[in-house]
Amino acid sequence: MNPARGDIAHLGHAELLTPDLDGTVWFFTEILGLTETKRVGGSVHLRTFDDYELTSLVVTAHETNGLRRMALRASSPEALERRAAACIEAGRAGEWVDGEAGAGRTFRTTDPDGHLFDLYYDTEYYVAPDDLRPSLKNQPQARPNRGVGVRRLDHVNYLAADVLANAEFIEHTLGGRPTEQIKLDSGKVAARWMTFNNKSYDVVYTEDWTGTEGRLHHIAFATDERNDILRAADLCIDRGVHIETGPHKHAIQQTFFLYVWEPGGNRIELCNPLTRLVLAPDWPMVTWTEEERKKGQAWGLQTISTFHTHGMPPVG
Repeated sequence: MNPARGDIAHLGHAELLTPDLDGTVWFFTEILGLTETKRVGGSVHLRTFDDYELTSLVVTAHETNGLRRMALRASSPEALERRAAACIEAGRAGEWVDGEAGAGRTFRTTDPDGHLFDLYYDTEYYVAPDDLRPSLKNQPQARPNRGVGVRRLDHVNYLAADVLANAEFIEHTLGGRPTEQIKLDSGKVAARWMTFNNKSYDVVYTEDWTGTEGRLHHIAFATDERNDILRAADLCIDRGVHIETGPHKHAIQQTFFLYVWEPGGNRIELCNPLTRLVLAPDWPMVTWTEEERKKGQAWGLQTISTFHTHGMPPVG
């Protein structure tokens, strides 16, 4: 089955695991400014103010950290059926399940590395209560009056034992398209950035130096402007949140960023990529060489060692 560009509309929500549920929820609500919508068992549902769906992030108590699953919304019921059939045709195990976090009927599958993916179309739109109702009717929720006030869940960066196999699953089975990559002198693809729409990227695969399958590098939330990231750095240092690196600017994708570790040990990126879109339908994938990648960021400090060694869940 040929990949259908546009069958996947966008990244819907993600489920993050944490050994410190209270600390992780505190971080997302008080530092990033997400709104808690409900609690189900050991899971807390949260949302950013400008996501139109009910849920942006589910935080679940667990013995370790990492990402349980990522959910992608299809562009139509027919598109969902096509992508489910494509997964089966590609040899990926999958099953139809009841949706979670406001999603309807869902096809659950995995990429070659074992990361869990949910594909769905039917979804619950968020309806703000009176105290969170915005003044502008084209905005789902009033801006939060605490924390950074991030706008949306932006992307997921996976660690993978085989970057190319996973990136080609996204491209050939789900209909994503590659925008940038890192290729080593040996010819091996060490990282690839993929998009489902006109954003520069929604999903990233980065080589896991341990050779382990199924781990997470980070999830990212988009801010309105760069000053929000500077504000986040001040909030984190005042409130005892570990700043790993930044604020700096990536050369790849030109993202202005800050990486922090929330109390559960998951790496979270605050990013400001909002002004960069890939509008060309025939965009030629940009390849960065090993030597170019060694130069580090576009500007700012050099990449620190933990950026390449810290993954979730921990190994070794």
